[in-house]
Amino acid sequence: MSLWNRRNFLRAAGATSAATLMPGVHLLAEPEKERELAAQAPVAANDHVQIALIGAGGQGMYDTRSALEVPGVKLVAVADCYDGRLARSKEMWGDDLFTTRDYNEILARKDIDAVIIGTPDHWHKQASVDAMKAGKDVYCEKPMIHLYADGPEMIEAARANKRMLQIGSQRVSSIVYAKAKELLASGAIGKLNMVTAYWDRNSAMGAWNYTVPPDASPETCDWPRFLGTAPKIPFNAEHFFQWRKWKAYGTGVAGDLFVHLFSGTHFITGSHGPTRGMATGAIRYWDDGRDANDVLLGLFDYREGFNLSLRVNFVDGGEESEGLIFTGSEGSFEIGWTGLTLTRVPRETAPGYTVNSFPEAMQKQIIADYNRKYPPHTGKEQLGGTEKFVTPKGYSDSVDHFRNFFASVRTRQEPVEDAVFGYRAAGAALLSNLSIERGQVVNWNPDEMKLA
Repeated sequence: MSLWNRRNFLRAAGATSAATLMPGVHLLAEPEKERELAAQAPVAANDHVQIALIGAGGQGMYDTRSALEVPGVKLVAVADCYDGRLARSKEMWGDDLFTTRDYNEILARKDIDAVIIGTPDHWHKQASVDAMKAGKDVYCEKPMIHLYADGPEMIEAARANKRMLQIGSQRVSSIVYAKAKELLASGAIGKLNMVTAYWDRNSAMGAWNYTVPPDASPETCDWPRFLGTAPKIPFNAEHFFQWRKWKAYGTGVAGDLFVHLFSGTHFITGSHGPTRGMATGAIRYWDDGRDANDVLLGLFDYREGFNLSLRVNFVDGGEESEGLIFTGSEGSFEIGWTGLTLTRVPRETAPGYTVNSFPEAMQKQIIADYNRKYPPHTGKEQLGGTEKFVTPKGYSDSVDHFRNFFASVRTRQEPVEDAVFGYRAAGAALLSNLSIERGQVVNWNPDEMKLA
């Protein structure tokens, strides 16, 4: 079964209503039936949340737009190392917005409740820890860590400072993944045996070749602040604006995309993570000076009794696509951009027979005995079939992820994707990089969150 083409699916979903759904297609319900009414209701003054953005690149700005769709949330400050992004932030959100290159100026403000961290990976830990020590709740983009040592420090900072720390893998808040979790738990596909997941990004933008602005220079970019703990090298505009291409600042395919697939798998299965993994990869096409692979394959073992196979490819030339296929003993379901397809396959209960090489009389005897023991037409064919579950028009799991985060900020209840979940997902994903570096299988303790 092939994944539904994203563009065609979105076009079809945009024209779909509950009344026009085809037989066998179900519209997924959003988690809060009163959401539309709640969005129209006034928010009490003490329920307003004031936020700041630290790292105003493409993902940081997208996150902020999603966050501001949640009622009662206001952006008051932005920090970034490039002046052009600070100027753009004022264009988008008002001249009264406070902007700075130094996020510590934001953390010193008493009127900020929470921050969104959209920095390069190598700044996730320090910016998060600094924010939590300053009394701010944190929404940190995935992957949570750049190095394994980052995880325990971030977990402890959240605990010691009693701060909410949510990691930004929005699938954990998706109604599609909630439905998949429900189907698996109900036994819809029997015992889970294997998960196959892939993400293909077949364009220059997909391969992180983001546009470098013409005014990029040491004057407009705070290069020393950007480098942080990274090796000190002369100003390089490509490193600044296309940082995912280098290990000094990012985590490559594993941290950018594998971590989404791990997060989704862990949420659906309830697993803490794999016990071991191995990976292989290379730079097959984008040989432009980067040191992060553009093709990556990984295999992982789970003690729950299933295996996870991951693939990311930046080079095959087709449209961008993502899919996760959960295969069980009695069927499978495949998750796409805006829905999932469930296929039930009845399991054979009879062993079958091969008798053609036996004498004819013996064949008749074996077949007669078989039919008595395994009567035909047991009704198993009625158990098969395909169902599709689709999201409502305009649904955004990113907005839901922020809705859940701000609920935690207001109620002080643990977020849906806390630091432990985020570390387990990122720690599992980065096994791929470690396996390639070492040229061997790498063992991981998912409970203790340690390399074994």
